[in-house]
Amino acid sequence: MAFAKDYIDSLLQRGRHHFTMADMVLALQKSPDQVYRALKRLISRGQLASPQRGFYVSIPPEYHSLGCLPPEQFIPQLMEFTGESYYLALLTAAQFHGAAHHFPQRFQVMVTKPRSSIVCGKVHVDFFVRKNLEEITTVTKTTPRGYARLSSPEATALDLVGYARSAGGLDHVATVLSELWEVMNSDNLLEESKKSPLSWVQRLGLILESVDASDITSLLQGYVQEHAHRVTPLDSSLSITGAKRCSRWKVAINTAIEADL
Repeated sequence: MAFAKDYIDSLLQRGRHHFTMADMVLALQKSPDQVYRALKRLISRGQLASPQRGFYVSIPPEYHSLGCLPPEQFIPQLMEFTGESYYLALLTAAQFHGAAHHFPQRFQVMVTKPRSSIVCGKVHVDFFVRKNLEEITTVTKTTPRGYARLSSPEATALDLVGYARSAGGLDHVATVLSELWEVMNSDNLLEESKKSPLSWVQRLGLILESVDASDITSLLQGYVQEHAHRVTPLDSSLSITGAKRCSRWKVAINTAIEADL
């Protein structure tokens, strides 16, 4: 089975840490069964991992304890392999923008349709859905294995509010926003808000004010005043009966927000 290691070493010499089973079968003219058995042996030795069937990553010695490559080093390549549109999102994107208050325990990726989570060694990748993903503004960041696409700071802020439960709850979202707003732009925030549910925009405005980030909300407030025709709950899982109303953002404040500033 030395042919498998020789093939992988040749890829590593060219700086490539990922490949598919189909790539190896074609390159070596071996049977799929031969290749599969060889790859299975290398996985058992901790030299390879397979985040998805048919897709493999080489594990350098420094990541043996992780049992996989760090997700930012293979997710872009995996998405290319599957032909899926994506961007790194939520707390993962916030971390890249320098606003991760705590290191995220799970890697978060936005896609256009539901997808199962990935477990690769100690790496956990969760996927979330935005059907209009192609409209969302993204930026490109360099990784040790190439490039990764992630949501812009403004798009990240809106996603965090829209998927607050998956981002640690509203308190944690507020904590992240207290740092993230410093790399946000009010014009960009307005344009990005037009691509998101209005309830997300209303909640975001209120939360930004609560963390003393009102400098970037003036345009947003005008947009909400013009387009929001109903009050939205700050926490959509709770009743708004008896809740105080914020007229600026048309939000029923049915929970308290305590950011860890």
